[in-house]
Amino acid sequence: MKRILFAAAALLTLVCCSKKAPHPEWTYNSVVYEVNVRQFSPEGTFAGVEAQLPRLKDLGVDVLWLMPMYKIGEEERKGSLGSYYAISDYCAVNPEFGTMEDFESLLAAAHGLGFKVILDWVANQTAPDNVWMTTKPADFYERDSLGNAIWEYDWTDTRSLNYDNEEVWWAQDEAMRFWLAKGVDGFRCDAAGEVPAEFWYGILPKMNKDYPDIYLLAEAERDNLADPTVTFDANYAWELHHLLNGLAQGSRSVQDLKDYVTRDAARFPREAFRLTFTSNHDENSWSGTEFEREGDAADACAVLCFTLPGSQPLIYTGQEIGLDRRLAFFEKDPITDWTPNEYTRFWKTLIDLKHNNPALAAGERGGNIVWWDAPEGIVAFHREVKGNKVIVLANFGIPAGEAEVETADGNSNRPDGAKAAEPFLNLKNGEPYSPVIKLDGEYTDVFSGATMSGENTITIAPGEFLVLTRQ
Repeated sequence: MKRILFAAAALLTLVCCSKKAPHPEWTYNSVVYEVNVRQFSPEGTFAGVEAQLPRLKDLGVDVLWLMPMYKIGEEERKGSLGSYYAISDYCAVNPEFGTMEDFESLLAAAHGLGFKVILDWVANQTAPDNVWMTTKPADFYERDSLGNAIWEYDWTDTRSLNYDNEEVWWAQDEAMRFWLAKGVDGFRCDAAGEVPAEFWYGILPKMNKDYPDIYLLAEAERDNLADPTVTFDANYAWELHHLLNGLAQGSRSVQDLKDYVTRDAARFPREAFRLTFTSNHDENSWSGTEFEREGDAADACAVLCFTLPGSQPLIYTGQEIGLDRRLAFFEKDPITDWTPNEYTRFWKTLIDLKHNNPALAAGERGGNIVWWDAPEGIVAFHREVKGNKVIVLANFGIPAGEAEVETADGNSNRPDGAKAAEPFLNLKNGEPYSPVIKLDGEYTDVFSGATMSGENTITIAPGEFLVLTRQ
């Protein structure tokens, strides 16, 4: 069991003396792109990513999150290539991806094009053959009664670090600073909620002070890790992600979404960013693509990820071309065709929307949400800051209720396990929404480019959406 004996008075002093500005200036309207280096090119290398930086620049994303690119353990490795998250040396690169010089070349090229680059940091566990296993004391790792290093869940290719030992904290701090010294712009911290919060409060305030322009993302949904002046700029919006899946499938309602937004605002500081997404490496590999989970409503769910309060949106490798397959996790499974298509245009439009509308800024700078009266199944709201106003309407159809809905794994919610006749019946059985809206000025439809003002009758079919902006 992980227990930390930490002096409350000392922690309070450290926190109070180490506060920083809420966020780096560049973060508020930024969009994060998760790079799966192994699958990003036929080569699966740093050079393969570097070659595609101009394409990502044209897409418009701001932050490149590199999935773990450190040396992977050999012992008890899963698959032929192993998990990115079973690290044998925090300060060495995975030779599968290239050399340290190749990484430095990628970093320099990305910075030259204006990208920020964050690394995926895995603090909770290491590979069984991590260098620390032989160079650090036995109590660096959690062990059973026989002295064997142990793991969590089904992560048999890992061993859990012992955060009762404060020396682990400073070893982690030193390794993270190794990469900050090379110029990386921050970290996405894997399983941040699995590590005692006291550890993050122990190392991050000083790190934030020494590197005030870094961005820190917690793979957690913890209000005690959400004060950006001390610890993390952003937490994951896992609850929203699952709610959107349910909204698309008809098991959740628009009222559930409204209740979530209210509850989330009460739980987290207004300054806290919330990473919003319809896919990422975990969801794609283990739960299915956004098309499997959200069907006809996948695009509408993405629109909400870009427009709801606090949101800092994420795009995962392949989403920008509508990749409709699960990427293998422990084997080579590259994307070979990056030809732009309608999905590329869709995501570029959303990125431009985020960049150009202060009302959609993450954290404390964004506009409050104002819900519109609308029939069941319709999401309708606006957000406004200093004259910039964004109106969002999306038709999620009539909730399916007890209707049969096929799940992402191809099963059914029927007691006999038989498959439903059609997935996402709520969308297919919904009715078009045709309200008359009165606009207070001239607005632009961000997806069509059309302008409108005054009184307008619009029609939004199930699965469709409308986003209007006034500058």
